[in-house]
Amino acid sequence: QVQLVESGGGLVQPGGSLRLSCAASGSISYIYNMGWYRQAPGKQRELVASISNGVSTDYADFGAGRFTISRDNAKNTVYLQMNSLKPEDPAVYYCNADISTVGRFRSVYWGQGTQVTVSS
Repeated sequence: QVQLVESGGGLVQPGGSLRLSCAASGSISYIYNMGWYRQAPGKQRELVASISNGVSTDYADFGAGRFTISRDNAKNTVYLQMNSLKPEDPAVYYCNADISTVGRFRSVYWGQGTQVTVSS
């Protein structure tokens, strides 16, 4: 069993910052890519940022320059630092991870989501 548990969401004023965390646990052998997605009401889930097991990162255009994704492989944790939050950023933010388990079963896992609200 593998679980992804997110934390760090909440309410912030426009221009503020939040740091999301997502920790993977369970029978993990290796974690490939990790990423953050978001889904606003009435919209499709979209990629925010992703990071390889190394240092390669990819960002959606709306997050470039404002969001930073990072990971701590020793802790099986991925982070999303969000700065200069805008009124269009509110959504449920989900982390995902491409994981190979101890039994060599590989799959993409998702967290339960954490709400980010931007309001004055």
